[in-house]
Parts: sequence; C-alpha cells; structure tokens
Amino acid sequence: MTARLTAVVTVGTDHHRFDRLMDWLESWQAEHPDEVAWIAQHGASRPMRGATAHDMMPRSELLDLLRTADVVITQGGPGGIMDARECGKLPIVVPRLARLDEVVDDHQIAFAEQLAARGMVVAAQTEQQLHAALDRALSDPAQFVASAEASNVAASVARLEAAVERLLVRRPSRTGRRRAASGKR
Repeated sequence: MTARLTAVVTVGTDHHRFDRLMDWLESWQAEHPDEVAWIAQHGASRPMRGATAHDMMPRSELLDLLRTADVVITQGGPGGIMDARECGKLPIVVPRLARLDEVVDDHQIAFAEQLAARGMVVAAQTEQQLHAALDRALSDPAQFVASAEASNVAASVARLEAAVERLLVRRPSRTGRRRAASGKR
C-alpha cells in the first residue's frame, strides 16, 4: 500500500534530546501503519522508527521537504514554526518541557499557546492532542495548509515579534513598586 500522506518531523538543532516526540509519533504510527510516509530531522534525539531519518540537513533541503509535505510536526521553537509557515504549512507544534530536560525553560509552552490562539499553529501538549491532530491531518490534510495571507513571512515575523514582546514584558517587583510609591530608590 502507498502512504496516503507525507509528514515531516523536525526538532531543530538544539542539543537537548526530544525522544518523547519520537515516542508519541511511533505510538500513533503503530495504529496507522502504511498511512504516512515519515521524514524526520531528529537532531540530538533518537531517530524515529519507520521514518527516513536525518540527524541534521541543510536548511534548503529541509525547506524543500516542508513545502512538499502534507503535514509538518515540529517542536515549539520559532525557527521551525516560521519555516513551516513560510512553506505554506500550519504546523502541529509539540512544545519541549524543561522538567524533562528537553529545553532550558518552558518558554515553548507559552509561545505555542500564543500562536495557537492566533490560529498560526496547532498546539499539542499531550500525546492525545498530538494523536488527535494527526487523525485530523489524515482525514483532511487541507486543514494543515496555511493561507497565503497567513504564511506571509514578514507579517508572521511581525506577529511573532509582538507575541514575544508581550511574553517578555516584565512587571516591576513588589519591592520596586513599594519604593516607587514611597519615593525611595
């Protein structure tokens, strides 16, 4: 049987492993054998069983794969997300978790949530959410194509910059507010 879809998985170039994503994808794949042709850029993570695996690849080759894929699954870093969107894809994003030593902090969770709220990604923070997104992609891959307007890189970068700015805005500490109220420095 010929696979119905082509999926590209990319975890970026970070030195942290992201084997959890490979486990979740393999779990879904076991229930959908021969439905998807998988290509995985796995970086420091273990290769995905059943996938054409690449630890790293030139960016131009990765972009070519993203353009021709039916569905893109990526970590929650901005590079992979923006690359997928530039290639006309609405990526499925699985944020890395600090408590599992997949990343230094949990910024990818907030980032994925912000982009999902804007319809720029499909966020999957649990295995069940990832499997549901893959089921949707299998039944209707057109749901994972970004509109030409939505995939405009300059506009996406501007939206990304605004979202990151909102995430990074820091409120004064309580001590700072007390000092300001009392007029002391």
